[in-house]
Amino acid sequence: MFEDLTKTELYAILTGIFTACLIVSNITAGKTFDFFSFTLPCAVIIFPVIYIVNDVLAEVYSYNKARKVILLGFFMNLVAVICYNITIWLPAPVFFENSQAFSIVLSSTLRLLIASFAAYLVGSLVNAKVMVYLKKWDEKKLFFRCVVSTLFGEGLDALIFITIGFLGTMPLEALIVMIVVQAIFKTGYEIIIYPVTRLVITKVKKLPEI
Repeated sequence: MFEDLTKTELYAILTGIFTACLIVSNITAGKTFDFFSFTLPCAVIIFPVIYIVNDVLAEVYSYNKARKVILLGFFMNLVAVICYNITIWLPAPVFFENSQAFSIVLSSTLRLLIASFAAYLVGSLVNAKVMVYLKKWDEKKLFFRCVVSTLFGEGLDALIFITIGFLGTMPLEALIVMIVVQAIFKTGYEIIIYPVTRLVITKVKKLPEI
């Protein structure tokens, strides 16, 4: 899969994946679903992908390069939300019957953008920072680094995102449960998908630099 790529080429691909996932998550986060009697935002289905890419970037390319991808992703997310709101503002022709539905789905993204920007900015950077710090401490324990960095990153991400994005829209008890369950759910997801993360990191490390 990666044999014909260099690390530089793959870095560009991972940047695209990370950015696309952020934009998708900002839309899907507007809906929640029931998970064994717990409520979670639908964006959890793609959040773990972002942290897996984050782990690969931090482990292989360094914290500084991971930070650049994170900031670029948020900038493109901002561009997307601006486009959504301009599109909603533009008058629709009389034959376009889905204007209200379009607005309902996308008009809430401004608040969620602020929530996701703050959450990802803190969560992703902390995830990458912890990953790099633990690597300096012990380079051999990749599983430990991935899980601990995700636990820290996801914990802060869930706390910030759900508080900003959903405070006032549900009971406080449900909000707290949602934060805890989301952090556990996404960390558990990374544990399950760890073999894939390890395989990707191992293959990427073997690629030529240029």
